[in-house]
Amino acid sequence: MTETTLPLALEATRPTPQWKLIWRQFRKHRLALISAVLLLLMGVMAIFTDQLTPYDPNANNTAYARGRPQPPSAEYVFGTDNYGRDYLSRAMVGARVSLFVGITAVIFQISIGVTIGATAGYFGGWVDNLLMRITDIFLSIPGFFLLLIISGVFGGTLLTLIFLIGALNWMTVARLVRAEFLSLKGREFIEAARCIGVPGWRLVTRHLLPNALAPIIVAATLSVPYAILTESALSFLGLGVPPPHASLGKMLEEAQQWLRTAWWMWVVPGAIISVIVLSFNFVGDGLRDAFDPQLRR
Repeated sequence: MTETTLPLALEATRPTPQWKLIWRQFRKHRLALISAVLLLLMGVMAIFTDQLTPYDPNANNTAYARGRPQPPSAEYVFGTDNYGRDYLSRAMVGARVSLFVGITAVIFQISIGVTIGATAGYFGGWVDNLLMRITDIFLSIPGFFLLLIISGVFGGTLLTLIFLIGALNWMTVARLVRAEFLSLKGREFIEAARCIGVPGWRLVTRHLLPNALAPIIVAATLSVPYAILTESALSFLGLGVPPPHASLGKMLEEAQQWLRTAWWMWVVPGAIISVIVLSFNFVGDGLRDAFDPQLRR
């Protein structure tokens, strides 16, 4: 009797894996789950945009447009602009540009923030003081105005936008990682690792950084909407993706002179930007709740 019940008792007391607890809590946030599925579908669409677009997004059809935007029809589902370019194709390409700029800029931003924050938190002392003062200097810079100036000087290529957005928005991540490292350094498992001679690089990569991933992931998810809105704003001001290439902000800028007569020219890109931004915000809220141990009890 004892031999048969012992494995069952051990199985009952086996702890649930961390990822299962996070997934279980994330599923409870219905908006976050729906948003994650929507973002996944948009990501697949962005990857295969060239195969899915019904027309060349930059191809003019002046005979059809006759100098004026044409409303949605069976041939052009989202209508056309005043050059006769298919708005569905341009919206798909614009969504791909926005997602690409937003995600890659945040990856660059997270890389800088994690490196600086981890270095400051691990070494402490004068290294921490120096890096945090540099962070304070960057925080005092009006980032968007600096983006306008630099974009105007060097032009609005994709690489320029990614570099500028990432280089001017890493400070919050650096402070989050530093705070996590300072908190984790005093824990018993870190002291035990030091006592058995674990080298510093392994201590950071195998013990400190994995335990600081939760706020990094949440911060990254919530930073993507800001990067997308920044790219859209720069494109709207004519400093983003150069014409004739499409981006959602550029499409809004081109729709200014047709606000009253061609509603689809601003509704389509505006709605796509809103859906992308809201989806990332909902996913960020869901991840924040999922990583909170108090809500998983």
